[in-house]
Amino acid sequence: MKTLEQQLQEIRIVPVIAIEKAEYAVPLAKVLVENGLPCAEITFRTEAAVESIRLMRQAYPEILLGAGTVLNKGQVDAAKNAGADFIVSPGLNPTTVKYCQEQGIAIVPGVNNPSLVEQAMELGLKTLKFFPAEPSGGIGMLKALSAVYPVSFMPTGGISPSNVEDYLALPKVVACGGTWMVPTNLLNAEDWDGLAELVKAL
Repeated sequence: MKTLEQQLQEIRIVPVIAIEKAEYAVPLAKVLVENGLPCAEITFRTEAAVESIRLMRQAYPEILLGAGTVLNKGQVDAAKNAGADFIVSPGLNPTTVKYCQEQGIAIVPGVNNPSLVEQAMELGLKTLKFFPAEPSGGIGMLKALSAVYPVSFMPTGGISPSNVEDYLALPKVVACGGTWMVPTNLLNAEDWDGLAELVKAL
């Protein structure tokens, strides 16, 4: 079985999505899977997150599903029970990390400086979210962190078509998280053809 890091390396771009209505989940998953991007990070910033993960998992068992913006153990439980493959958090909360490890679900916590990277390594983590990427120094900071630490990164925050290739060119970047291929306005308008064009363009 492939590790999360291996799966992310194959996908390279993770759509970070805030779904307002669970009814959008299955048509959105269809767009992603059929256009070559069988992955989604569904953020816990909306009430529909848990149900959306559950519906996507039922409809597309093969899709790689992350639960994003997870801040506590209760959200970890909800995400895991809904069928999430991995957890993503904006920061490094040792309590949440240890709980995920106890529950046997991968977590990719957010870090943006050397101290946080070292704390994450102390917890046994090897794949970290570099967040918020651009405000935290972007590629320059990521190169500096990559030079001294044996970990992999998934930069998220300010990633766009204009800079994603530069990030992906860094040897220790396994994938990038981004929102541009699933903009909220197209999702809320249920413009599945428009979304398909953006996903195809990746």
